[in-house]
Amino acid sequence: MGRITEVIKHLVIINVIFFIAPQLMPNLGLENLFALYFPENPKFGFWQFLTHMFMHGGFAHILFNMYGLWAFGTPLEQMWGRNKFLFFYFSAGLGAGAIYTLVNYYQFNGVYEQLMNLGLSSTDIQSILDTGSYNNQILEHISSQTLNEFYAIYHSPAVGASGAIYGVLVAFGMAFPNAKLALIFFPVPIAAKYFIPLIILSDLFFGMTKYSIGNVAHFAHVGGAIIGFIIAWYWKQNQFKRWN
Repeated sequence: MGRITEVIKHLVIINVIFFIAPQLMPNLGLENLFALYFPENPKFGFWQFLTHMFMHGGFAHILFNMYGLWAFGTPLEQMWGRNKFLFFYFSAGLGAGAIYTLVNYYQFNGVYEQLMNLGLSSTDIQSILDTGSYNNQILEHISSQTLNEFYAIYHSPAVGASGAIYGVLVAFGMAFPNAKLALIFFPVPIAAKYFIPLIILSDLFFGMTKYSIGNVAHFAHVGGAIIGFIIAWYWKQNQFKRWN
């Protein structure tokens, strides 16, 4: 780790600015502008695939992400150089947003088709999405939890650099597999080659089940990890030097 590198320093500064600005100027609605909304939501903008990486939901959220960026990104930037690290970081973050959105599309469209098959019109379904209210007869066919998730996908934006950080984490594990890592709630040091797959599998488990704690975009984490693995593996196999 050591001294913070230039790229990471500037990324941290930009993230802090994006974190503070909405609190200083709440009337501007910067969260609605920069967070990543579901594409069917009127608040969605294509630029949000990039800007959501700089938005965070709270102090703990940005603190842990920026710590991860510094701790795991520093040796990667020192090894790869500025341009290569920036390409990697933004690729992982954009890929995380894209995969997260694709998973949401799959889940959303599945419920949408169920509602259509029950005889609801597109106007009826939009009313459910706008108001959160529905005829209780629907519950004979679709659970309230499923309908609540349907509503949440439409309205809840994704924020944070976590997807990009997961990509960085995977690349760090591939470059330094024997480095010892530990979590706050599991403070026993474990080699990165075991530790990192464990937390990614945990995200995959929580994303595919109902056991998630809090509003966490698990598939954004998994998406960033996948993109990070693909790029880092390709570079390692081909000794890719173009971005230095």
